[in-house]
Amino acid sequence: MSIAPAQTIGVAVIGAGAFGSNHLRVLRELSAGSAESVRLAAVVESDPARAQALQSSFPHTRIFHDIDACLAARAAGEIEIHAASVCVPTSKHAAVAGALLQSGIDVLVEKPIAASLAEADALIALASRHQRILQVGHLERFNPAVLAVHPYIHMPMFFEAHRLSIFTPRSLDVDVILDLMVHDLDIVLSLVQSPVHSLQAVGLPVLSRKVDIANVRVEFASGCVANFTASRVSTERVRKLRFFQPHQYVSIDYARQDLLFIDVKPQPSLDPAPPAPASGLGGLALSKPTVTSGEPLRLEIESFLESVRTQQQPQVTGQQGRAALALALDINAAIAEHATRAHLDRFV
Repeated sequence: MSIAPAQTIGVAVIGAGAFGSNHLRVLRELSAGSAESVRLAAVVESDPARAQALQSSFPHTRIFHDIDACLAARAAGEIEIHAASVCVPTSKHAAVAGALLQSGIDVLVEKPIAASLAEADALIALASRHQRILQVGHLERFNPAVLAVHPYIHMPMFFEAHRLSIFTPRSLDVDVILDLMVHDLDIVLSLVQSPVHSLQAVGLPVLSRKVDIANVRVEFASGCVANFTASRVSTERVRKLRFFQPHQYVSIDYARQDLLFIDVKPQPSLDPAPPAPASGLGGLALSKPTVTSGEPLRLEIESFLESVRTQQQPQVTGQQGRAALALALDINAAIAEHATRAHLDRFV
């Protein structure tokens, strides 16, 4: 289904829980603005109390109990839906996003793309078959600090990622790898652009039945090494990525949307002989490139809507979402192997 340049894009939000409510907020803001031609056409929410509250908050939007009822109303011409945000639990991504794609609707599916590679492959195939947009909600790709760092990437060789969060009962259908670490896996994969050569991982369940804290070391074919730490049982919130490339250290603070560069500038030498190691450092130059602040979710949804209107490839494709999922599942396998080898099952 093509969208005329001046046509309003009808959007549905599937799942109005913790994160779906943020999609609803952004879409309401966009629909109220003059620069965006978008309308919140429908919301699918299975919880009766939440659905009733939504009807009061969005009186001009149809509220449905399930996706089948929503698609039936669309097929009958009662509502017009061109695109949808899928914000249901990961275990339901494949069924919900698949039904939307088969109905000719462009999809923004929250990360991870699906619960398994087979489900991810099925979604990618459906999007291709029906010529629909499939964007994966790797939110940090749209963090202004991440967007600002891309022009400076030339040869990253070591990454250190920390993503720590205070425990909440949301997203407990997946472990900390698929809940939190997958953000950093996706970012590093997009910056390194090299296949994974090897990995080591350790993780433990602490407050849930799934792994809540993990540390991972990944080596890429390029020789780049990345260390990832993720925890959802921390006493503080930390979202940082640091990396080194020749003569440069870069620090990204996701939460502050902040960039810090430390450049090592070698001193010029008139002596043809190589300088001694100590004289090879001409000093450290600190700089903070300008970062235009913005809400990553709004930037992500705006980018998705632009892809819907132009039918151009989204910034985070289904294949890229699959790559992040594949690495996350390999990490989970490595954690399980380590747990067996270390006899950690005795602590479960």
